[in-house]
Amino acid sequence: MPPTDNTMDNLAQHTSPNSVMEDSMKHEDMKRDDTDVVIGHMMSMDDPENPFNWPRSRKVFVSAVSFAFSFVVAFGATAYTAGISGVITEFEVSTTKAILGLSLYLFGIAFAPVITPHLSERFGRSRVYQISLPVFSLFIVGAGASQTFASLAICRFFAGMTGGPCLVLIEGTFADVWAEELTGTYYAVLAMASYVGAGAGPLIGGFVFASTSWRWTQWVTLMLALAAYLLGIGMPETYPRHVLRLRAKRFGLSPPKLLAAGSGTTLKAMFKITVFTPVQMLFAEPVVVLVWLYLGFNFAVIFAFFIAVPAVLQGVYGFSIQQVGLAFIAAIVGSMLASATSIIMDRLTAPSAIKRSHTGMVDIEYRLYPAMIGGVAITASLFWIGWTASPSIRWPSPVIGTLLYVWGNQSVLSSLIPYIFDAYPPTGTLSALTAMASVRLSLAAFLPLVILQMFQGITGAWSLSLFGFVSAALLPVPFVLFKWGAALRARSKHGHERMAMEKGDVMQTGKGPDPETHMMGARTTNV
Repeated sequence: MPPTDNTMDNLAQHTSPNSVMEDSMKHEDMKRDDTDVVIGHMMSMDDPENPFNWPRSRKVFVSAVSFAFSFVVAFGATAYTAGISGVITEFEVSTTKAILGLSLYLFGIAFAPVITPHLSERFGRSRVYQISLPVFSLFIVGAGASQTFASLAICRFFAGMTGGPCLVLIEGTFADVWAEELTGTYYAVLAMASYVGAGAGPLIGGFVFASTSWRWTQWVTLMLALAAYLLGIGMPETYPRHVLRLRAKRFGLSPPKLLAAGSGTTLKAMFKITVFTPVQMLFAEPVVVLVWLYLGFNFAVIFAFFIAVPAVLQGVYGFSIQQVGLAFIAAIVGSMLASATSIIMDRLTAPSAIKRSHTGMVDIEYRLYPAMIGGVAITASLFWIGWTASPSIRWPSPVIGTLLYVWGNQSVLSSLIPYIFDAYPPTGTLSALTAMASVRLSLAAFLPLVILQMFQGITGAWSLSLFGFVSAALLPVPFVLFKWGAALRARSKHGHERMAMEKGDVMQTGKGPDPETHMMGARTTNV
């Protein structure tokens, strides 16, 4: 899959409305003439309504909308942390209990990878976006207006659960409109929605809380959600299967015959693909096991930082809540640098990878380069922050260490997720991504609840050193995958090779896998 500089320009064809309608009707007539044809997951590459063929401006618009929606949900998670002291005072709860407002929000998001594929298959991506954010906003209103801590905790949980689909769908939306060769590049961009959004939460929330109360961290989140929603008015559908359904409805045709959805069409299949198989892959699929361990640990630590960094900067350096917020600019800069690094490495390494290939295909292990260098940055930064956050060393040292940590953390994520995206056929990809997303979010929800106790029990230096030792143990993961990943994938029952053999059995015997797993030609997953 060699990247080319003009891929998007070649795919973006500007057509007039009349020509689009004529071509669309031609495509529908072809389907109507042969009712026995089962249309695949993807639209024809010469179909003018295929999102791949949209003008660049339209692609940028849907990408910007999905980015904004994801940014708001990530912002809502961490803006709350700026007002935790206000929650403690008003509701007379412990610090750990107040942190539940963050943890329950993340636990809520952890359900999104399981439920979102089924929603988008039934309603399309655009409608899920348009429903998810308003319902999320209602629970943010509930959180801001809560008169008891129980009410606040419940509203925060459901805000995460209902806003979570925005964080899940962004990957599928980008995959719908941008070329496969740009997977590494566009993932580096979409990852910033979560990282920059989370970094902006305490930055803005700190100033808001200092001037008003913790409730205004929720009202600001609500304002941003409204702005994102207004931006998204008119967002077109990008999911190819639903585009085909909408077009058939528009021209008064019967629904097109499609291969069974990758997320399953029966309750049994849905449960298998987004619950049973993901759990199975967490323990029995070597590639997935290695990746979820690494990403789960990294996600847990980075969200613990939103509790630990204020504690360190206020306790050691006497920072105000506004100064703590400003320190998170380092996290935002680290995210931007990580995206730039991943894009540059993707552009530099892919051409050389295809030159080494005899088949013209790129071995996907080249995607692992950012994780290799990012992992080193993670390990080094944890020891750096742990042993320089002291009164004898000025505050810029741990802040710069935080920048390095975020840079490494996002570099690893932006490398390993596209690797998994290409490692399996669509149904396997969906199960793998569901498993990893739910686990890493659950771990991210847990660690903030105990991080302060760790700091008090074994000191901050040794707590972060412990994380550093764990990170060092996980450091070989991308190197192991680089050397043995192809062999591991070849032996996987969820991999492309096994699917290809099953496809061959279908051609020879007429028997094969269930329809929902027989999708070798499809690229995008229903996430």
